[in-house]
Amino acid sequence: MNRRGRPVTVERLDGLAGLGSLAVELKAQARRKADDERRRREQAQRLAREANLFRNEVADAVPLPPTGRADPKRPAPATVPRQRELDERAVLDASLSDEIGIEQYLETDEALSYRRHGIGPDVVRRLRRGEWTVKGQIDLHGLRADEAREALGAFLNRALRDEWRCVRVIHGKGLGSAGREPVLKAKVPRWLVQRQEVLAFCQARPNDGGSGALIVLLRLPAR
Repeated sequence: MNRRGRPVTVERLDGLAGLGSLAVELKAQARRKADDERRRREQAQRLAREANLFRNEVADAVPLPPTGRADPKRPAPATVPRQRELDERAVLDASLSDEIGIEQYLETDEALSYRRHGIGPDVVRRLRRGEWTVKGQIDLHGLRADEAREALGAFLNRALRDEWRCVRVIHGKGLGSAGREPVLKAKVPRWLVQRQEVLAFCQARPNDGGSGALIVLLRLPAR
């Protein structure tokens, strides 16, 4: 201690210890900086070697002259089944005629019925007995003849797509028509006979619509 009683030696030792720690930290920072610089130089040299290697490999390559052809990578426009729609419309408009005579094809012994050539009479009997479950139906009540023809064609197309083997077509009895004439009742069988998918049809049983509806058996498309 000095003449005033103060500890001089301890303060000097603490100061020297602090300087020593600072020097160690500065050296560590210098080493880290040198390591980072060395890694950057190595990466730059590696990239330069790779670039030189690529240039050497393609040095003799000659660009292809422009061909003027369209870019094959151009995205194709979205496909629209327009042709199928046109085909279905053409079939609908061309096949369902009001002029065809079908009296020679119809059987009117018990009730109105029809079977395509090659279909046995037992098919109509089974159809009358309800051996095929009706999967869908369309009600043409209140439609004009052209509206009913278009609606029936669209319904049959849907039935084929959904694989409905047996359907009901309600044409009505014509009691509400002008002159009480059953217009649709006479036209619907003509339209059905002209569709190749229709194998047979018969008048519905009383609880299924009676003389105001037909039960229709369809040929499903082959898978």
